[in-house]
Formats: sequence, C-alpha cells, structure tokens
Amino acid sequence: MNKESTGEAASGGAGLEAARREKLRKIRELGLDPWGGRFDGHRPIAEIRARQTEITVEPAGDCQTGKPPEQRGPKVRAAGRIVLERKAGKLIFADLADWTGRIQILIGKKQVGEKHWALAQCFDLGDVVGVDGELNRTRTGELTIFAEDLHFLTKALAPPPAKHKGLTDPELRQRMRYLDLVYTEGVLERFLRRTKIVQSIRATLASEGFVEVEGPTLHAIAGGAAARPFITHHNALDISLYLRIALELHLKRLLVGGMERVYELGRVYRNEGISPKHNPEFTMLEVYQAYGDYRSMMDLTEKTIVEAIRASGQELELPWGESRIDFTPPFARRTYDDLFAEHTGIAPDDPEAVKRFAAGHGIDPAGKHADVLKNEVFEQFVEDKLAGPVFVLDYPASICPLTKRKAGRPEIAERFELFVRGMEVANAYTELNDPDLQAELFSRQLEGLAEEDSMARTDHDFLRALRHGMPPAGGLGIGIDRLVMLLTDTRSIRDVILFPLLRPEAEP
Repeated sequence: MNKESTGEAASGGAGLEAARREKLRKIRELGLDPWGGRFDGHRPIAEIRARQTEITVEPAGDCQTGKPPEQRGPKVRAAGRIVLERKAGKLIFADLADWTGRIQILIGKKQVGEKHWALAQCFDLGDVVGVDGELNRTRTGELTIFAEDLHFLTKALAPPPAKHKGLTDPELRQRMRYLDLVYTEGVLERFLRRTKIVQSIRATLASEGFVEVEGPTLHAIAGGAAARPFITHHNALDISLYLRIALELHLKRLLVGGMERVYELGRVYRNEGISPKHNPEFTMLEVYQAYGDYRSMMDLTEKTIVEAIRASGQELELPWGESRIDFTPPFARRTYDDLFAEHTGIAPDDPEAVKRFAAGHGIDPAGKHADVLKNEVFEQFVEDKLAGPVFVLDYPASICPLTKRKAGRPEIAERFELFVRGMEVANAYTELNDPDLQAELFSRQLEGLAEEDSMARTDHDFLRALRHGMPPAGGLGIGIDRLVMLLTDTRSIRDVILFPLLRPEAEP
C-alpha cells in the first residue's frame, strides 16, 4: 500500500492539493476532461461481482505440456471512487467503490497502453473513474476487473481522511456527511436501509387503502402538539407564521372533507433542545383512518413496523448493542396505570401518594395538576424501564386534549404510546370529534400558558371544521428517525439524519 493510501490526509496542507492540481493539469494535457461527463453502460459493482459465476476455465490444448488451464471472464464496465491504491512496477492495483460495494481493478501498462498508463499515474484516492475490462481472478483468487480501457470522470482536489485516523469526531462526521458516507464503514448502508424502511411504510399504507397528501409547512397557528415553534414572517401579508410542529389538524380537516384514509410523511420542526433522541427538524408519519380507533392504529403500527423490518432485509429479532429486540407480533399491551404501579410501587389513583413520591424523588409538585405530576413521574421512573416493544394504553384524559374519552370512564383517554428500549416511537388516539368538548379542552389547556407557547391560541378554523362533522377515527404518529434508530442499532438520532442541525462553522 502506498504512502497516500494510509495517511495522505493526516499530513494535510496546501502541498497535497498542489500535487493534485498538477495531476489535474497533466490530465488536461492528455486531451481529457478531468471533470468527466455522461458514462453509459456501467453496472453496479454488486451486480458485477455477482457475475463471477460466469468465469470459466478453458483446458490447455495439450495436457502433456503442463501448460495451466486459462480462465475466461465476462467483459464488464464499472464506475466508482478510488478508495485504495497500490503500485507494483508496471501494475497498479486499486479498489473501486460505488454505493453497492467495492471491487479490485488491475491496471497493467501493457494492457491499457501508454496514454492510459499515463492517465493512471494521475489517479489519487477519492478520484472517480470508469473502467472497461474482463472480470476474472488474480493468482491469489481476488475477484478483479482487469482493465483494458480507462475513463477519467472526476478529480478529487481535496484528500480523503486518513485510513486509520479518519472521521472519528461525531460532529465532523455529521458536518462532512459526504465523506462519512464514503469512508466510514456501515454509514452508507444505514442510510440506504432507512430508504428501504420509508419505502416499505408507504407500500404498507397503500396496501391498506391510505392515500398520501402534502399539507402546509407554514401555519398561521402552530397546533397539534405541545411544543415551541420556529417563527418566521411573511412580508407580503405582514403576518407571523410558524413552521409546523405537527401534521394532525390539517389531516383531520381532510377526514371532514371525505378523505377516509389519509397520511403524510414529512418534516416537522420544534424549537427545542438537541439530544440523542431529539433534533429540531425531524421526520414524522401521521395517519388517520375514518371509522377506526386506537385499536385499529395498534394493528396498523404493528404491521407497518414488521413489514419495514422485512423490507430492509432483516429478521424480526434485531441487535441492540449487546442485547436483542424481538419485534415478533403481537407486541405486548399494558395499561398506563398498571405500569405506573409496577415501577413506582404506589397506587396511580392516589394523588397524595403520587405527590409524596414526586417530592421525595426531586420533582417539585407545587402548582401542578395531579395528572401532570403523575405523568412527570411516569416519564422519569417508568419509561426508561420499558424494554418493549410494548403498547402503553389508556393515558390520563386531562393530558390528552385531542383524544376521545373511554366509554364510562371519562378520566381515561383512548391513547397509546409504543415504547421500545425506553424510547417513545409511536403515539396514537381514538380521535376526539365532538366540537364542543374540543373547544372546552382547548380553552382549559390555554389557561396560564405563555404567549410564545405553541398552544397559546385556539385554531378556530379547526373547530369550525369539526362542527361540519368529522367521522369517528383513529390517528397515529410515528417518529421515523427513532424507528430507524431501532431498526439499525443506532444510538443517536443525529446518525440517522443525513444533515442534522449543527452550530454554524467558523469562517475559514
């Protein structure tokens, strides 16, 4: 392996770029465009590797001469980035990588001719090249494209990260995702798996008769969740607008309009903190089904996740660090109150016991509604213990203002959250469609809220829509980024978002 392949980036400096620019000049002198152009007919490297079964052995004409048999392979055309290079006299060995895999290419001076041999001397790690040749094996058995013709497609003027030091800083990897995808093992595969998961979700919903829509991302009133929004200004109308914090209220308007099975898969924005589970910009799926309820949504959630795992080429029992997560259906179903009692040891219907427990564990109960305090205890002392997958059912109604109450038990909301390894992945309701009760709950929820809070204004148009009659329905929200984390054994949400929010970089 040459010096460049092991530590080019580590040495850094303007000298390396100058050397690459000198090679750029030499490529032009050869009458070639160093920035390439259309390159038809090349096949994915994974597909080329699969053609190794076409390599045949032709016996020698006279077995008495001792001449070894000859191997013949198919002619192939590949394109990709040079990620490894080694020179050995009049031979150059290089590894070519594309988004399906990598393969060795062998460039011989005799085989490619003087001009292309001169071109090969201008190759650097990170360059994008094309090659025509025979797929065969070297004497050591390495599957290789034996180059017959070379094509220069793009010159990399900046060196790649050093092989062993590489991109180890998480923020640098996220900021320079283009290098992370190429040079950090498993990253490209993770994001391609994310794509398969999202494609599967859409396919599952289509198979169940749902239609995909696109709602507005700029809202006059931020609603559908309790979160602080990003605020912008529309100059022509001279009004403040909010980047959406949820998809819910516009999708419910479509239920009123007769779209009985509807969903949106898109970005939402919340002006809140950053953590391994939170990014201010994230991807949410929201689904609404007329004539369904939260039990319908449980079935749909389970099917959607199971099909996504299968579509991404995995078994239903997945790795999670040193443990495993078994997504084999049916998922466990437990009530909120049962889990509360199990993990705190106190009765969930005893407000005074909850208050004493909270005060004794660092949670200030002063001025808090009993159910709000109870939910704070649940979040801090129960959620982390939910290995899951488990559907947590029947939340306190007072903290669920958009949810239908349980028949005969108005203090309980028909709501579930799906937890896996202590992380909330899905949230669903039997949707409240009583406009008078909805108006009353909005009014209660707004009491005492600060002006900048997202829910500090009532969406009167949404209430008007409900008065025209929204059919009974089930609604579901799934955090796509968190789901991808679980299905790819990834601990940070920033590692499943291609371009997470970062602090601005200092000017060079």
